Amino acid sequence: MTHWDIPRAPVGALLTTRLGAEHGVPVAECLRGTGLSAERLADPGAEISAATELAVITNLLRALDDPPGLGVRAGSLFRLTSFGMWGFALISSPTVGAAIQAGLQFADLTFAFSEVAVRRTGDDLRLALSAPDIGEPLRRFVLERDMAAIATLNRDLLAVPIPIGSVRFGFAAPPPEVLPLYTEIFGLAPEFDADECSVGFDRTHLDAPLPQANEHTAAVALAHCRELLDRRTARGGTAGRVRDILVECLPQPPDAPRLAGMLYISERTLRHRLAKEGTSYRALLDEVRERLAEELLVRNGLPVTEIARRLGYVEVSSFSQAFRRWKGMGPRAYRAGRVAC
Repeated sequence: MTHWDIPRAPVGALLTTRLGAEHGVPVAECLRGTGLSAERLADPGAEISAATELAVITNLLRALDDPPGLGVRAGSLFRLTSFGMWGFALISSPTVGAAIQAGLQFADLTFAFSEVAVRRTGDDLRLALSAPDIGEPLRRFVLERDMAAIATLNRDLLAVPIPIGSVRFGFAAPPPEVLPLYTEIFGLAPEFDADECSVGFDRTHLDAPLPQANEHTAAVALAHCRELLDRRTARGGTAGRVRDILVECLPQPPDAPRLAGMLYISERTLRHRLAKEGTSYRALLDEVRERLAEELLVRNGLPVTEIARRLGYVEVSSFSQAFRRWKGMGPRAYRAGRVAC
């Protein structure tokens, strides 16, 4: 799912305006009603919300009447350098598999609107994309954009890109005259009307070394990614204080009444303040648990039973059910997919 409360760099919105310019849409039209300016989009230190970037995309689709293939063209504009430290972490990784793992771990630092799941079938590995919280026609655009961006990053990572073995889209084919654009971007003709959207390739390529691999640089880049993500996910106000307490007390998280007492306010006041900030005690507890669960599964290699205990679950089954709600799969399957990368 899209984490709407995590700010992002404005590069995705900037590239959307450049795509609009290619089609004769003025920047002002793309930015209408968003509160953004061309100057802010060009500011490397600026941050915007995912909702704001989606509003820019909406303006572009409305101005052009959503022409077929526009999302694929949008994804082709993204380069590794567009992603800042996230791209640096990928390019300095030792292998293709390590780059994929780093990319998925810090996906919230990208401009993607898609959730990515790893599918393994024999020697085939597929990155399956979905965007359940994005409505049509935006869903098709963002899925096309994110899948085309994967193909573009593949070319940036290696002098000789990994051959893409399959590209599947879970929607109808575009008009015949647009199909050459898809073939140009992906290197093969995609399959349409599939059961899901995915990009697949042979798993033997996961061990391919990257030409700019550097162990020290990769470690530094990953540390910077973690710091940047922590800063972007940090909340202010009452929600921030609640989040900090939950992180410290997660093995035995306080319930709402006790937490309110720790903040020297009533439970009713706590609920009211969190509601004004667009969240709740339960949502914050889920947020903290989800992020730490991913971290512990991918990086620490702890047994699932121990992870459940550290997250404050009495029963492993309760943790597994919650994890399925967050990620669409169980914790062991999630770990296996990440390790396979």
